[in-house]
Amino acid sequence: MTLKSLFPALCLFGLGLSGLPAQDAKKVIFISGKPSHGPGAHEHRAGNILLAKRLNEANLGIEAIVLPENGYPKDPKVLEGAATVVIFCTGHNGHLLNPHLEEFDALMKNGTGLVMIHWATEALTGVPGKKFSEWMGGYCDLNWSVNPHWKPNFKNFPDHPISNGLEPFSVDDEWYYHMRFVAGLKGVTPVLSDLPPPETLKRPDGARSGNPDVRRAVANGESQHVAWAYQRPDGKGRGFGFTGGHFHVSWQNDMFRKVVLNAILWTAHVDVPEAGVPSKTPSDEEMKLNLDDKGQKKKPAPPAKKPTVKVPNAD
Repeated sequence: MTLKSLFPALCLFGLGLSGLPAQDAKKVIFISGKPSHGPGAHEHRAGNILLAKRLNEANLGIEAIVLPENGYPKDPKVLEGAATVVIFCTGHNGHLLNPHLEEFDALMKNGTGLVMIHWATEALTGVPGKKFSEWMGGYCDLNWSVNPHWKPNFKNFPDHPISNGLEPFSVDDEWYYHMRFVAGLKGVTPVLSDLPPPETLKRPDGARSGNPDVRRAVANGESQHVAWAYQRPDGKGRGFGFTGGHFHVSWQNDMFRKVVLNAILWTAHVDVPEAGVPSKTPSDEEMKLNLDDKGQKKKPAPPAKKPTVKVPNAD
């Protein structure tokens, strides 16, 4: 499969191509994970399609392509020549990169950018976590990071292209925090940060719920980074981690959407407009498009009533 052969599929998703000649536009490839969670949550494909559509509409020298199949591409050659790869999928044991770390690492070493959204930022401890750190400067670590639902207030942004056009905003979502970052945050620029309220750690210690280190950090007033940019040491490759995105409706927030669109451009080495990537707010009708068919779990049928059997009178 080649990128050229994917173009008919793109039309099915309503995605246009950049106004620049194909040889000049930088390709951004979106990989969607298989369905997970209930309707309206972890809408990997619908979220990717929405972002890709906005990038193509902005006409900023990007050719955004959402791969037609869920999961890692059967023919990895479709990733060749991509300026950036965007991954929105299940994480940890179910991460679509787990069986493909070596071949994906080759792309990263060639300078391909990387953006990971929400659960995609969570890596297995060991080689996957090491690679995620090399590619985007940090990752969500099962027994170090936590995944509460909360509403941070993002008021201050760094002097960085990804911050272009951002204004203070707040979105209630499942913002993972207390990431496992590279030592000294070397090469990392926190983009979205806030101090979580104590309620985010009301659960007992356990995987994703709490641990002594995260409790100490919050108690000490240490602001937690939920989105960050990473310039790899080689000076070529760039990465971006974004822990929001649990709720599909969050993409209707203009700033929530802008920070990810800006990051995609930055990781692709495309200049981010001073006002950030322009994109119209998705309507309620558009938000219903391309959702995964997750169905509804059927309630188990009630046990059949035993028939009443009359026992003849012995008299």
